Amino acid sequence: MMNLIKRIVLTICLLLSANSFAHVGSPGVVYEGKAGPYQLMVSISPPDVIPGTANIQIYVENGVVDEIWVKPIYWYAGDEGSPSPDPALPVPDSPGQYQGIVWLMSSGTASLEIEVKGPDGEGKALIPLMAAATAQKEMEPGLGWVLAILGILLVILMATIIGSSVSDALLPPGKESSLRGRRIRGITISLGLMSLILYGGASWWNSWADNYKRYMYEPFKAESSIVSKNGKTVMEFMIDPNYREYRGNTLSPAYMIPDHGKLMHMFVMREGTLDAFAHLHPHRKDSLTYETNWPPLPKGRYFVFADIVRAHGFQETIVDTLVVESEVTPEEWDRMDSDDTFIRSNPVESNDDFDFGSDVIVCGKPGVRTPLPDGSTAIWEYDAAQPLKTGTLYPMTFNILNPDGEPAELEPYMGMMGHMVVMKYDGSVYIHLHPVGSYSTASQEIMDTRIAGSGRPGEFSPAPVFMDSVDNEVERIASLTEEERNDYLSELMNHDIESDGEHEGHSVVTFPYVFPEAGDYRIWIQMKRNGQVLNTAFDATVVE
Repeated sequence: MMNLIKRIVLTICLLLSANSFAHVGSPGVVYEGKAGPYQLMVSISPPDVIPGTANIQIYVENGVVDEIWVKPIYWYAGDEGSPSPDPALPVPDSPGQYQGIVWLMSSGTASLEIEVKGPDGEGKALIPLMAAATAQKEMEPGLGWVLAILGILLVILMATIIGSSVSDALLPPGKESSLRGRRIRGITISLGLMSLILYGGASWWNSWADNYKRYMYEPFKAESSIVSKNGKTVMEFMIDPNYREYRGNTLSPAYMIPDHGKLMHMFVMREGTLDAFAHLHPHRKDSLTYETNWPPLPKGRYFVFADIVRAHGFQETIVDTLVVESEVTPEEWDRMDSDDTFIRSNPVESNDDFDFGSDVIVCGKPGVRTPLPDGSTAIWEYDAAQPLKTGTLYPMTFNILNPDGEPAELEPYMGMMGHMVVMKYDGSVYIHLHPVGSYSTASQEIMDTRIAGSGRPGEFSPAPVFMDSVDNEVERIASLTEEERNDYLSELMNHDIESDGEHEGHSVVTFPYVFPEAGDYRIWIQMKRNGQVLNTAFDATVVE
């Protein structure tokens, strides 16, 4: 019973902390890529209230720029229905840095178009952006009382003025009033009319407030469990059938699409110690149920984060917790998906007498060589003497070296040169990102298709995709050879793998990220060398 209570409390805390729909506790979007001849790093902080303004930071990493323009493009309106662009202005004393704001007027899938102009030419970058109301602002009680008192005084003054205007104001100068009854009637009628106006205004406001609440983003819920099927230990992930509809689009089979060739990217980490981590890709059994074989991880309670993308490009993370009461041996584990992987590492804040087994990796620190299971090493290229700060866009760079100390030759993993997961120790911040940023490449493809399509604003909708068709496409991608799959995913995501590696042989991979909160974090990176996925982890402390 106590475990059940703790599970419920932990789930509630995770959902309350999920102030971002695409990733938990990381509301911003980061992007690294090209706009024509210009290499950009972009950080976008979307509003939590719609309508609201998104703040944009743009870093131009090469070339001279004359001007930068930004504008939002809404999925339902397309390029033709988008507003005029606004300029991004240079930041004083910061060469190559620009900042701007854009208004997001309605909820749903959107994107930010950045147009760069300079002597080297012009270029555009399209960054997917999920616009949704995730909060409702509350007025401070003191301010509410002040406004209420002022409102009452205004009503009294208005009624007095109207009463006087229909009585004493009609008398010649110096004559005493004999129209007291008319003044009272004028005050009474004016109070009645103003009451009707106030009532109508309050009704209109309440209807808008109710509509706003109705369309506020509400995270999907799910129930995770461990079951035994055909002699296998299986994790079952069932999305709540009583999920709330959002803008009329449900989580039906007709509105789910793969991202990186998978319908779901699931990450699990053991709560408290964070010494167990897995990147899994559950298979869909029906419209709400997903299953995967549970890897050889220790018993305990786990955080569960499941990333999905819907057909109109809306990216979401479903949060849950899972209790594991028995351990699977490596011999018993049968990967349901060839890209499933896991690691065991030292617990956070582990003491010196921790017993490191042969299958346990030691988490690294910035600037320190960290050994990997295949004998190679990973280095987080950051000066450990410089504190990591919130609100700063960092190019988090990792260098992989062969066992002989030479630069490693990395291979794509699901169409990308690397994957990174960042999580705060308590699970209140979670994000899965790639060298190109934290946005979904499937969302980017959807927006590219939408902009290239025809149709008047508001008339475009995705064609329903049957569950069998989607599942067949996922199976087809899985059946390709490693080289064919990476080529296909890279082309599908409009992503040039060659641009990911900064050194010869692709030994270095950079992930752009902004830490949203101060605290202790564990960072997992996944890269591929000699056909083997290399998992490692780093610990970091972030300050305000």
